[in-house]
Parts: sequence; C-alpha cells; structure tokens
Amino acid sequence: MKLAILSREPKSYSTRRLVEAATIRGHEALVVDHLQCNLVLEQGQPGIIYHGQRLEGFDAIIPRIGASVTFYGTAVVRQFEMMKVRTAVESQAIVRSRDKLRSMQILSRAGVGMPKTAFTNYSEDVPAMINQVGGAPVIIKLLEGTQGLGVVLAESAKAAQSVIEAFHNLKARIIVQEFIAESKGADLRAFVVDGEIIGAMKRQGREGEFRSNLHRGGVGTLVKLSRAEKAAALLATKALGLAIAGVDMLQSKRGPLVLEVNSSPGLEGIEKATQHDIAGRIIEYTANLAGKKKAKAKAKDTARPVDAQSDVPTE
Repeated sequence: MKLAILSREPKSYSTRRLVEAATIRGHEALVVDHLQCNLVLEQGQPGIIYHGQRLEGFDAIIPRIGASVTFYGTAVVRQFEMMKVRTAVESQAIVRSRDKLRSMQILSRAGVGMPKTAFTNYSEDVPAMINQVGGAPVIIKLLEGTQGLGVVLAESAKAAQSVIEAFHNLKARIIVQEFIAESKGADLRAFVVDGEIIGAMKRQGREGEFRSNLHRGGVGTLVKLSRAEKAAALLATKALGLAIAGVDMLQSKRGPLVLEVNSSPGLEGIEKATQHDIAGRIIEYTANLAGKKKAKAKAKDTARPVDAQSDVPTE
C-alpha cells in the first residue's frame, strides 16, 4: 500500500511512529505537509500539487491536522476524498470534533454524559449562565483552545464574571462548564480505533494544577476502564463519526463525563503508558480500508457486463 501521512511535523513522535509502523508492515509511507499542498479543481479531475508534483497513486491517507489549520487541513483531506482516496479520518468528522460547541451539541443529542455546559454571546447573562452550570467554581474554555491552553478555573462567581466579560470584550468565543471537584485534577484518555478501545491511560495533573494535559506537565499511567467508561468513549466517537480518536473523560459521582473527543490524538503518551503498538493498529486499520476499496473495485470490474460493441459475442 502507498500511504500519505498528512503532517506538518515529520520529526514528531506520532508521525515518526506511523511511518515506522507502516514500513515494518511493508507499506510505503510519505509524509505530506498539508499546508504545502495546492488544490486543483476542474470538472471531473480534482488534483493536488505538492512541491510542483501531482500527488497520485495513494491508496489511503492518515490525517494529522493541527487545530490551528483545521480549515485548510480539512480542505486537503476533502480533496483526497474527491480523488477517491480512502482516509483514516473523514474530513467532516474532523470539522465536527474541532468545533467544541458543535461537538458538545452532537454528544448531548446522542446521550453522552458530559459536564453541564453553557454558552452565550451576551455579557449581561453571565450570572445566570454561572448558575446554570451549578455555580462557582467553574471552568471557562476558549472554543479554539487546545492542549489545555485557553482554559481557566474561576474559583468564585465574581472571578468568573470578570474573566467571561474580559473574553467577551475581546470577541473571543467561550463555553462555561461545571467544575468536577472529585476528579482531583485527573482525567482518562481512551484511544479508539475502528470502534474498539485499544488503549487507555489516566492523566494526572501536577500538584495544584487542575489541567491534566501531558503538555502541561501531567503524567500518564495505564488504567483499566470500567464498562460505563468504555461505553461512553465508544458512543462519543460513533456520534462524531470518528474512526480514530482520543476521548477525554472525567470520573464523577454520576459516572464518566466526556470533556472532548480529539480527532488527531498524540501517540507518545498513550504508547508509553500502555506499552501498546497504537501506531501499528492505526496503520493496520488504514491499510484494511484501502484493501476493501481495491477488493470492491476488482469485484465490480469482474461483474461488469461484456460491451455489446466488443469482439466477444453475447447471448
């Protein structure tokens, strides 16, 4: 198989592991910087030009699209889809997961447990919004924030109102969530591939830090998920249409609460915590996708009726 890994960071752990896993399994893997791709649109012949050359012959792609370049990155994924190239994560699923408000609306509709969340455009509604999520302390998040950036813990209603009004004055879009005290600065990350949880870890934030992100100094350790936690992670990925995802959850008195579903989850923390070959499972899933497409095309070609204008006589 010829695979393209869409990544801006060829030397990152995740990208290197995917290339390594593909090579071990006999596949050709090319790292493609999606921001360096030019999209060519013409009737019936969509194409991608990369460093002056037309990208052709790929069986499948694995998108590793950063949050800051979601718009153009998903446009590149969509172009590959138009070129009939299989993708491990569909463009529309990436778009759903990256919009925090939209993704939470989808998860809520699907019946996924989550912290109480509120969103408004009007600063004068701030006191009511704080009360709607259970009162202070509350978590305030930028809709465009990633890796724990743009997340604030407001200990009091007064502090929350000041932070929210400041964000509104900057025209920043935010959500307000209830603070789950019993989680004690820890969360769970379940890694899902093709409807199966292939690894899970507990991430514990540094002392005095309410954010558990590994990028913020958190530590990941192997954990065994409960039946309810497994069900929540699988329901969340299914609702968003993600075949590959990292599902972040909090343990609470009322069961697992999903915080976020990441469509380009990092591999380093989960592989080190679980000692599982997560990259290998992703490659196997992607190659299987491409293989199914080839088998389907071959079967269709075999079943094609003989052309009436050919030299082969028909009954």
